[in-house]
This record gives sequence, C-alpha cells and structure tokens, in this order.
Amino acid sequence: MVTETGENLGLMTVQEALAEAERRNLDLIEVAPDGKPPVCRIIDYGKFRYEQRKKAKDAQKKSKQTELKGIRVRPNTDDHDLDFKSRNALKFLRKGDKVKFTVIFRGPELRHKEIGQHQLERFITNLAEFATVDQPPRMEGRRMTMVLEPKKGITIPEQGESKSAKDENAPVRSKAPEGNGERASSEPQPQNEPLAVQEEQPDQAAAEAGD
Repeated sequence: MVTETGENLGLMTVQEALAEAERRNLDLIEVAPDGKPPVCRIIDYGKFRYEQRKKAKDAQKKSKQTELKGIRVRPNTDDHDLDFKSRNALKFLRKGDKVKFTVIFRGPELRHKEIGQHQLERFITNLAEFATVDQPPRMEGRRMTMVLEPKKGITIPEQGESKSAKDENAPVRSKAPEGNGERASSEPQPQNEPLAVQEEQPDQAAAEAGD
C-alpha cells in the first residue's frame, strides 16, 4: 500500500489498509487491481478527481482541432475591402485556425478568372508574414478557392498593433475633431448680428412713437 506522499507501507490486509486510511481521514483506492499483489493508495479522492478532470481539460485544450474558417469575395471587391478581410483572416490565424478564401464568379465574370487569381494572391501577400499556403488557388465549379494556415512558431500580434493599421486610421481621427472645432467656433458669430438688429428695431419704433 502507498500513501498520498508516495511512501510505501508494505503489504497489508484489506482490514489493515482500511483502518490506516480511516486513521488518516483519507480514502483507500485500488490503483493496480491486476498487480500481484494488488496495489492500493491512500488519497483524498475528491482532490484526486478534481486534478484528473483538470488534467483532462488541459489536454483537451492542447489537442484543440483546427477549424476551417471562411472568407468570401467577388471579382469586383475593391482593395479596401480586401484589406479589411485580410485583417479578419488574421484574427482566425491568430487562434490557430486555417482560412479558406473563396472568389465567387457569376455569369460573364468566369471569363476573367485572372481577376480572382490576383485577389487570392493579394491575400497571400497581405498575410505572408504570418501564414503559408496550405492549398494553392484552384477552381471549384464557379468558385476559385485557396487555403492558408498559420506559420508554425510565429506569434501573431493582436489586431491594431501593426504600424500599417495605425497609420491608416490616424489621419482620420486627427482631422475630424479639428474640422468640427472650427465650425463650432465660426458658425455662431454671424447668427448673433441679425438678432441684435431685430432687438433694436422695436426700441427705435417705440422712441419714434413717443416723439
């Protein structure tokens, strides 16, 4: 029999083992029933079960299956939207997921498959630092698809930490308040002058009437 600290207490009868477990206010658990002789251990069974569940949960997190996320575009999707969808794809890659990019063609757009090829290559370029091509661009009916997967050993920064994203947003945030401030200070001034004239007119009329 083995204690909770790993101490070997040697051979005991079932009655002796139960008495020892009760004396320690612990539980007697058979851990190797097929052993000769069988091996028992004195432990806190509640704590043991908690640790087992925690280990199983941690193992499940580590063995998380990779999901396949999707990004869809059209041949006429502009560059701004392509960059926006690239940032969304980066969120998926950060979580360890693969991303499937799909260009959907309709009607005569199928005559210009090179446009879809160019868009998928744009995604490859945008995400080259953090992703590699798992499935190169290929046609599937009226759709052209491609799959990117996260680069191994690369930590992807949180959204908004890259300089390019900050530089694109900074001019918009800085100019907006200045424009609003100028209009707020200049617009009220011409409105006060007519009001002053309107207030003086009744006084002048009263004075003339008195005369």
